[in-house]
Amino acid sequence: MSKIYDMVIIGSGPAGLSAAIYAARAKLNAIILEQNFVSGGQVVNTYEVDNYPGLPGMNGFDMGASFREHAEKLGAQFITEKVQEVVPETEDESEMHVAEDGPAVELKKVITDKNEYKTRTIVIATGARHSKLGIPGEEEFSGMGVSYCATCDGAFFKDKTTAVIGGGDVAVEDAIFLARICKKVYLIHRRHELRAAKILQERLFSLDNVEIVWDHVAKEIKGEGQVNTLAVENVKDNSRTDLAVDGVFIAVGIKPNSELFQGIVDTDEKGYIIAGEDCKTSVDGIFAAGDIRTKMLRQIITAAADGANSVTASQNYLLGM
Repeated sequence: MSKIYDMVIIGSGPAGLSAAIYAARAKLNAIILEQNFVSGGQVVNTYEVDNYPGLPGMNGFDMGASFREHAEKLGAQFITEKVQEVVPETEDESEMHVAEDGPAVELKKVITDKNEYKTRTIVIATGARHSKLGIPGEEEFSGMGVSYCATCDGAFFKDKTTAVIGGGDVAVEDAIFLARICKKVYLIHRRHELRAAKILQERLFSLDNVEIVWDHVAKEIKGEGQVNTLAVENVKDNSRTDLAVDGVFIAVGIKPNSELFQGIVDTDEKGYIIAGEDCKTSVDGIFAAGDIRTKMLRQIITAAADGANSVTASQNYLLGM
């Protein structure tokens, strides 16, 4: 009979790493499946994290490595494989697993590019990815003036000039947030009308240090080691303008990495897995933690909290609570 795990954690960003730590402390027989050779998720690409308690100014790559090192010291087992399929349950009664201290639960299967794993619970912690513009300089200056999170990185641009690209709620909220910190903020939008909520627009229009650049799209991000220019183009006459900026915040959307789980667990209209603070999904024994689930704030600290909650909820499930 193949080995049966208490838990398979898919992904090793802050949520998955936190779950790994809590699972190890709970002495659960768990594995963490990560398709990349490094852990940390989106935080790996963050030049500096300044809003995680007790670790001010830590490099994002180092933070991810530190989280993983902590988990490994507790005995967490990481496997570098890409998950290709999740089978939430089986109709074969022989695939029911009875724990010594809990009720019978249906086994689930996680199939990777190399192996198949049977498990009593699954924690989905595959995170989300920022939608990108795909323009020259975007990748080159990522973490060196290009950011996708004003809440994370805005403080590094105190008394400087920044640009926000987008026209929805997140873009306008980012511009409002940055206006409190920065000397000047440009909001670049391809249309002459914002899509953001009216109340957000009213707040934005009241700010003296915000300039909205209507009917323009970003074409190139330039600099020398650090961002210093954003080239924008007028969509009506194709004229170009270079804006002197110290930072560019791209807010054109976030996509959850949930494609693999569509049709298995319930998701909202944007693809986020529907789960509350207990991280329970619509399928018993499957939990969603971190940026992948529906939630108000997507930050390292809230992802780490989800990892802890998902393991606690998993334990309760295994005990029939």
